[in-house]
Amino acid sequence: MKTVLIHPERCIGCKQCEAACAVAHSQSKSLFWAVFETPPPKPRIHAEPGLLLNTSFPNKCRHCNPAPCQMACPTAAIYRSQDFPEIVQINEQRCIACGMCAVVCPFDVITYHASPAAPERPLVAIKCNQCIERQRQGLEPACVEACKVGALAFGELNELLKAQRVRYTHAVLAGAQAEETPAQVPANVSAWRGWGAVVAGLNEDGKKGV
Repeated sequence: MKTVLIHPERCIGCKQCEAACAVAHSQSKSLFWAVFETPPPKPRIHAEPGLLLNTSFPNKCRHCNPAPCQMACPTAAIYRSQDFPEIVQINEQRCIACGMCAVVCPFDVITYHASPAAPERPLVAIKCNQCIERQRQGLEPACVEACKVGALAFGELNELLKAQRVRYTHAVLAGAQAEETPAQVPANVSAWRGWGAVVAGLNEDGKKGV
């Protein structure tokens, strides 16, 4: 099963994933023309800022199995496609914006906006569909392609987790094997201390000379 794995410790909150996601789900598929579309395209990933500077978490749909949103939807607007059964999608033309999917979503990733796919409805549920159209073309999700710091990775889940374990193992072993470096006193400080010891009449042990 291919999915997007998030490395929150790498995210710097640049929001390029959000911009790329909105463009990928726009009608024009162009960053320039997307800003003039009505309704404007909305991102399906949300990089919310953290408590510290340059920290953020790119929150997106986990495509749960079983998916609470799919089970709660009264109109069966949430479904899985036959060619990508691991991806949970929304048929926006069947959505009635009742909010049931958002209530049961454990990750709060479902939002409500106007969509050109359902122009007769003021609001419909919108969430990540793992860029299924891009995957059908052999491409990775737009958010992963746009991320410059490696906070988002796409691939087989077990392979991604294995690579993560190896990375953490290397980091732990490197820290365990690191030798403590004794603090070096700058030369100018040593000279001043030596001069002060002479003036105070101290010996090498820092005690008064006999």
